[in-house]
Amino acid sequence: QVQLVESGGGLVQAGGSLRLSCAASGRTFASYAMGWFRQAPGKEREFVAGIDWNGGNLDYVDSVKGRFTISRDNAKNTVYLQMNSLRPEDTAVYYCAANILGVIITTPSGVDYWGQGTQVTVSS
Repeated sequence: QVQLVESGGGLVQAGGSLRLSCAASGRTFASYAMGWFRQAPGKEREFVAGIDWNGGNLDYVDSVKGRFTISRDNAKNTVYLQMNSLRPEDTAVYYCAANILGVIITTPSGVDYWGQGTQVTVSS
């Protein structure tokens, strides 16, 4: 069993920045692909960013390209999401996700483990 714990959410003004962190338990973190999804009120959970097991491949939803950066530190069992130039439409609960096969998953149905979520609110 893998436990994922997110931190770093909060309230920020439009144009500001936040960095989300996701700490994972377990000794096999380095073999997992990791990702971030988000869910706004009344909307479906959507893929935001993903990174494969060794960080060699990255993927982003079009709406965050050039503003968000996903990274990982396998020595610390942690994945990060640096969010810059935040917009009110980025407001959502952000979830950390893990896939045990090591490949980036862009649909919620392919996720093996979820974190509890962290709220990000961007004011205009």
